[in-house]
Amino acid sequence: METYMEAHLDTVRKLTLTVLDHTPEEFSDRIPEGYRNSIRWNFGHILYVQEKLAYEVAGQQGHLTDVYARLFAAGTSPADWNETPPTLAEIKEQMLLQSERIKQSHQSGLENLLPQAFTNKVGITFDTVGGCLLFSFFHEGLHLDTIRHYIRQLKRAEKNTDRP
Repeated sequence: METYMEAHLDTVRKLTLTVLDHTPEEFSDRIPEGYRNSIRWNFGHILYVQEKLAYEVAGQQGHLTDVYARLFAAGTSPADWNETPPTLAEIKEQMLLQSERIKQSHQSGLENLLPQAFTNKVGITFDTVGGCLLFSFFHEGLHLDTIRHYIRQLKRAEKNTDRP
């Protein structure tokens, strides 16, 4: 993986893991009012989408179990879960493994064309492996901001219910 891409992957993932490490476990499955997903869902979604964009759209086999697609793909919600989701610790472990795996498997070929262009849910089309990876870093940042917002909102709500 080219140096600047590797550094960017490390930076974004370090930020994500820092927030994950400081997320109160009791907040992980709460869904703030007006939203449809939880903090756990957002962390799992980051992991799942990164895997999809790094491997699956490039025609390669992903490395996560099918549970990640069932629980964390776009359009899913904890309200629909019929199975126990991975713990935050399990998601963290997979994130660490994923970062190293991506750096090893994408040491070159970032400019390679995808087997077929990939258009994401919001209509943006990618045609190279590198383009998909760059977008995945942006996507991770968006969901990291959502997680931070959820934590602030949940802490505020908890503080307000503690008042006499």
